[in-house]
Order: sequence, then C-alpha cells, then structure tokens
Amino acid sequence: MITNQYAQIFLHDVPAIDTRSPGEYSKGHFPNAVSLPLMTDSERAQVGTCYKQRGQAEAITLGHQLVNGVIKSQRVTAWAEYIKANSNCVLFCWRGGLRSQTCQQWLADVGVDCVRVEGGYKAMRRFLIDTNQRICQQRPFVILAGHTGSAKTELLKTVATSVDLEQLAHHRGSAFGKRLGGQPTQTTFENRTFIELFKADARRGDTPIVLEDESHLIGRCALPLELENAMKSSPIVVVQTELRERVEHSFHNYILLNLAEHVAQQGRDQGFELFANELRQAMKNIQRRLGGQRYAELSGILDNALAQHRLGDNSSHLHWIEILLRDYYDPMYNFQMEKKKHRVIFRGSPAEVTDFLSSRTT
Repeated sequence: MITNQYAQIFLHDVPAIDTRSPGEYSKGHFPNAVSLPLMTDSERAQVGTCYKQRGQAEAITLGHQLVNGVIKSQRVTAWAEYIKANSNCVLFCWRGGLRSQTCQQWLADVGVDCVRVEGGYKAMRRFLIDTNQRICQQRPFVILAGHTGSAKTELLKTVATSVDLEQLAHHRGSAFGKRLGGQPTQTTFENRTFIELFKADARRGDTPIVLEDESHLIGRCALPLELENAMKSSPIVVVQTELRERVEHSFHNYILLNLAEHVAQQGRDQGFELFANELRQAMKNIQRRLGGQRYAELSGILDNALAQHRLGDNSSHLHWIEILLRDYYDPMYNFQMEKKKHRVIFRGSPAEVTDFLSSRTT
C-alpha cells in the first residue's frame, strides 16, 4: 500500500512514522511524525560508507546484518505498537525508497499493514514548499501590528484564519522572548509554518490570512522568504492600547508566565535563578542599542526588581518594563511604522480591531 495524498496527510494531521535516522529527524521533521528509525545514526553511517565503497548490494547486506535479531524485533515491535495506537498512520523515509519499503515488509511479515508515503520526506516537503509559494502569491494577507505589549498574539487567536508565527517558532518575538525548551530548527519551523498556512488557506476560501507583524527573525528562526515578501506588501491593521495596559501585559507574559514555566521545570530556587539570569542576558543583548548610560540604569533597576522579587514582591518589575517599552521599544516601533504607514487600512482598540478582522475574514 502506498499513498501520495500529501494534502490529506497534512490537513488532517495523519499520524506518521518517520523511519529516517535520529540525526535526519533532528535537522527537520513534521509535527505529525514520530521518530522510529530503521537505523541509528551510526548504523546509517556504516551503511552509507559501504554503499560508496562497495555498492548497493553490499550496503543492503550490511544493513540487514546490523539490524537483525533482537534489535530488529525491538524496532518492528515499536512500529507495530504505534500503528496499533494510530490505525490510520503512514510511514516514510527520506525518498520513499529502501528504508521505508523494508519497514513496510517487516511489518507485513508479522501481520501488520501500514501505508507507505510515495517519495518520502523529500516529496512531502517539496509539496509544502510549492503550496507555500502558491499561497504567498495568490492568497491575501492582513498584518496585525501594534506597539510591543499590545496583546497581538492573544487577539490573533480570535481570528479563524490567523497563523501564530511566534508559537510555531516557540519564541515571544522580542529580545526577552526566549522560552524554555528552545526553538525548532529552521527546517522544522518552515515545515510547521507551511502546514499552518496550508490549513488556513483550506479553511476559508479567499479571505485574508492574518499574521502578526514580524521582523525577519523570530528569535533565531527566519521567516520563509516568500512569506516575508508577501507580508511586506500586505495591508496592515494596527491595534492601539495604552502604555499602562502594555506594561501589565508584558509583566504577565515575561515575568509571571515565564517564571512559572521555569519553576515548573526546574523547581522554585533553580527555576528563579535561571529566570533571573535570562532576564539579565536579554537586557545585555540590547546593550549596544540602549547605550551605555541607559543600559546601566535599566540593569540596576532590573537587579533591584529581582532582589525584591526574591523577597516576595514582584511589582518592581513594572518600573523597568515601562521604561523599556516607552524609551526603547516604542521609538523603534514608531520609526518602522512610519515607513509602512501607507499600508495601514485600520486603527483601533483591541475590540474594534477584532470586529474589523472578523468582518474581513468571514
């Protein structure tokens, strides 16, 4: 059994077994695929060397020697158990060749059927790249902009055809936006983005897909070039909020939620230290743009806030957050928006922007 219904696999999040090596998987994978490799990185390297030196037949023989007996039984059992829990799953390798065919045959030998994806990972990614190019050329976009702390990400969640790029990049999109667990690789980020754009495109015909205004980089993940170019020429909707509201929102996200994540993973004391060090490092990362005097001032206020926080009072963080928003982020945002003001089609409060976007995307 073989399939080339890539669209259905991605639109319906069909569970998949990725039989490529762990190293291949770590470089780039699909969110619906679990890594259950036919060969380890070491085994694959040995087979690859054999293929180059002695040809395909010798390489296949070596592969069967390396993955045999108990090792083979363990891997077949892992595939079979996953298929039992996910009866509609598919399997693939790099190009839909020998590795996935071998996995499919070994499963059949123990009475388990599984559909193999024609062309493997390479064909599936090619499908996503081509689909993304079509969407970026043909589908309208609307870009949601606003000062830092305007709760744009939360507003996006109310729009049916929105795609949250920061969630896909696992980063909050500013110098202080680092999140626990790190970011995906560039290829995995692109795969995630292409799939979500494809789903948004399939949901609502020709209505605009709404994206948050992002720079070229979200943390260390770069926007796909075709998407970035489409965003640069798309109309902009600006959400307007008061500084006080933005300070409160930033405090909630970057202090309360961030610390809670660290404590949940590392424990109270170690989690707080990691949280504090990351705040200091984020401030240091923008030292050059802040200038020496302002950096020294803000670092001192941050250190004082952290000391008060350790004693149970977290309110001092509001001080440095307000200064940073007002004196650093706001001027930078205003400068960038001045160059894009001809693309602005609406400005309003969060409620007004929500109503406007709802009318445009339904």
